[in-house]
Amino acid sequence: MLSVKMAAALNDQVIAELYSSYFYLSMNSYFESVSLDGFAYWMRMQAQEEMLHGMKIYDYIHERGGKVNLTAIEQPPAKWDSALEVFKDVLAHEQKVTALINDLINLAIDERDHAANAFLQWFVTEQVEEEANVGAVVDKLKMIASDTAGLFAIDQEMAKRLPPTVE
Repeated sequence: MLSVKMAAALNDQVIAELYSSYFYLSMNSYFESVSLDGFAYWMRMQAQEEMLHGMKIYDYIHERGGKVNLTAIEQPPAKWDSALEVFKDVLAHEQKVTALINDLINLAIDERDHAANAFLQWFVTEQVEEEANVGAVVDKLKMIASDTAGLFAIDQEMAKRLPPTVE
């Protein structure tokens, strides 16, 4: 059974993951509006992945005898000046999510909730991958600066992303 503090913190993380999905859908819409279909596709896949993350925690709360309390999701930004600006926001967002996951791990340790700690380790590994992948895109976008040919090449690369799976 989850402690009251752990259940509340996990509920907050469900909302954070659902916000992430919403955030990436907003970015998908931005890229659709500027005809960067590969970037748009990547963001749609990322939105689906974040929804899966939220549902993974949602299911875990129920599995441990807790109750999920859904609250309002904040409106995400909708305008950016460039693909680089979008991905800088993505990187900052993923770093924030990493901090939230680390806080959950710390709480699990404080609460001596070994099951929650073990469950959350998957998210630790996932966040390392998320930050590395997004950081690489930021680096590429910085390298090409305003080179439209480079932007279109990266756009084509982004379209090759596989649909998300979450174990």
